[in-house]
Amino acid sequence: MGQSPSSQRSHGGDLASSFEKFFKDFKMESKIISQEAINSIQSSLKAGDLQSAGSVINNALRDINNAPLSIAVTGESGTGKSSFINAIRGLRGEDKGAAASGPVETTMERTKYEHPKLPNVTLWDLPGIGTTNFLPHEYLEKMKFREYDFFIIISATRFKGLDAQLSLAIEKMKKNFYFVRAKIDSELYNEKKSKPNIFNEQEILEKIRNDCMNQLKKANVSDPEVFLISNFDLADYDFPRLERTLLRELPEHKRHIFMQHLPNITEATIDRKKESLRQKVWLEAMKAGASAFVPMMGYISGNDMETLRDTLTLYRVFFGLDDSSLKIMAKDLDISMEKLKENLKFPHLLSVEKNQESLGEKLQRYVKNFSFVCGGPIATGIYFNKIFYLQNFVLETVANDAKVLLKKQISKDFEDSGQACLPQDVGNENGKSKTASS
Repeated sequence: MGQSPSSQRSHGGDLASSFEKFFKDFKMESKIISQEAINSIQSSLKAGDLQSAGSVINNALRDINNAPLSIAVTGESGTGKSSFINAIRGLRGEDKGAAASGPVETTMERTKYEHPKLPNVTLWDLPGIGTTNFLPHEYLEKMKFREYDFFIIISATRFKGLDAQLSLAIEKMKKNFYFVRAKIDSELYNEKKSKPNIFNEQEILEKIRNDCMNQLKKANVSDPEVFLISNFDLADYDFPRLERTLLRELPEHKRHIFMQHLPNITEATIDRKKESLRQKVWLEAMKAGASAFVPMMGYISGNDMETLRDTLTLYRVFFGLDDSSLKIMAKDLDISMEKLKENLKFPHLLSVEKNQESLGEKLQRYVKNFSFVCGGPIATGIYFNKIFYLQNFVLETVANDAKVLLKKQISKDFEDSGQACLPQDVGNENGKSKTASS
């Protein structure tokens, strides 16, 4: 028997209130759904038109799930293009499918590199414009500029006149571009080696940044922004700032796939992945449970378990906890897989061990805590499909495990570099960058 119009309006009003409360806590650059869509959903919910709200949510989820992301990387040979492409794909030069690096430009054609686990993300290695005979606008046509969401222009020294001309041509074609000054770790190492007594990392970084910007201004690039990075230590220097900038300027529906594509370089990156997935789970729950109720939390059905296993498998890939990633990490840390998993909770998440609480009991405890901390659906009297809580439970567990492994990696890096202890803000993108030791 269907709900009465007044009942639907009352239920829709509660849903609208919950929807507004949830999304107001996200910054604009982190939202994976447009403000226009948010307003449309809220209006439909307030009017009790659950069907229209579900239709907008369904369209938004379709765009998020199917969004392709295509990134063009260009620069002269030897600037670190291949290393950059490998770094943001979470690969090393020796890994299968890695972009080949070398001091000589090996092709005059663009080269395609797909993300190893996320097929919707493609990076394109474009030959440096200086290695071709094309003018900037001809170069862009030849390289099929319309296919890319944005361009990364890389240099290892100073940006040249052709780099600036290329950026101006990209701008005229209404595409975004970003200047990346690579190999900063090598530059700092050489400076420290040659001038150990007067070495000041921050002064050198500022000098390099200002020099790049001045060169671009002379070439008529207005308000250039330059990002200083190390392809071997993405958490250092300006890559976290580049990450935030790209998120801010990408279309909303492409932010989700971009976040899941990035390696776990800082705790802030892991949190952004989690928040992106939380929004997606919320939208799916709103769509599926707008007129549903929460079944008894203590009972977990076979279908629930199947859904949870699929969710856990997917989230492990997003957060670098799948078996292939863990094997590589265990090898890097020189420990066994069993030792690596010792402090991780996801391997035991869906298992029921003797004298331990059941999954239903864990879930009940999580729902109570979620509602208290986040002002979740139960706190506002909203009924959601049980899957909302189950998926959030899995998401929280996997994200916390990813942070545990990040700290292990950073501890090993500091140990290898001879550091006595970790900085207090380990894994935080706002922490002080460390100088590379090689």
